[in-house]
Amino acid sequence: ARLDDVANLAPARITGLLTAVCAPVAGGSARRSARMLRRDGHRHPSPNSGRCEAAFAGALDVTLGGVNVYGDRVEHRPEMGDGPKPSVQDIRRAVRLARAVGFTAAGLAVLARLLRRRR
Repeated sequence: ARLDDVANLAPARITGLLTAVCAPVAGGSARRSARMLRRDGHRHPSPNSGRCEAAFAGALDVTLGGVNVYGDRVEHRPEMGDGPKPSVQDIRRAVRLARAVGFTAAGLAVLARLLRRRR
């Protein structure tokens, strides 16, 4: 688990930043997303997933975390974001944001590869 945390240290932070950049695609604010990333990203038990979760909360202007129920297991997590709890309407926005972040990350990876080949 610790090796996984170390291996994903940079990718998680890059994903948080890309989420802020892509926030307008989902009708959100890049500034608010970056603010939640800075303010709440470190509060999650995972050193990495909190960054992405906080950035998404800010981008979608919702509050994520709190009491989460997974089947018969209940987990208490810090709340991230300042908005209301997510609604059904937020699902489409979240998917749109996740796709934009994924495509942007893929585009950056291709660009990095092309630039390396030119050396």
